[in-house]
Amino acid sequence: MSNDLSVLHALRCVGTTGLTRVASFTGLEESDVESELIDLAVAGLVTHHKGFGGWALTESGRSADAARIKAELESAGTRPALAEAFDAFLVLNPELLDLCTAWQIRSADGVTTVNDHSDTAYDARVLALFSDFHARAVVVIAALAAAAPRFDRYDARLSEALDRAQAGERERLADTIDSYHAIWAELHEDLLATLGIARWGG
Repeated sequence: MSNDLSVLHALRCVGTTGLTRVASFTGLEESDVESELIDLAVAGLVTHHKGFGGWALTESGRSADAARIKAELESAGTRPALAEAFDAFLVLNPELLDLCTAWQIRSADGVTTVNDHSDTAYDARVLALFSDFHARAVVVIAALAAAAPRFDRYDARLSEALDRAQAGERERLADTIDSYHAIWAELHEDLLATLGIARWGG
């Protein structure tokens, strides 16, 4: 995938955002991202919202990304393999959402409270479940990457988020834009966009 398409597709998957998040999504340096965004803006494919420093796709940009991503997948001839791997992703998706809820909220005796992370034993159990989940998730990501190599980046990004959470950065599980949950959501959106599936429905 070319750098300009990578940047264009990042905005399609994450929505309006700044350079840092696009750089994280694409693996490019922020200076390179900015250069690509300026070129894409000149072409009318992206726009910059000065009020909060965010970049976003124009309608033309959204159409261009959809056409180029579709052409890339058709050229590779791997749509069936990617669709099969996506089905495996969908099996895991509800489990990840439940784990994030368990990390953020605790329920006992009918009472729900915010997890303040004071119970280290509870947090350790949830982290262990995340680790088990991740071991299965990377197998699915490998299948996705076999069909479309750019999906391989999600393995490293998710692994880093989990490693940092296990090292004490608790927010890297579900509470920041570079958390495990946020990266997983980007992967979900990327798959939907790549396969041309509407967000709500088939």
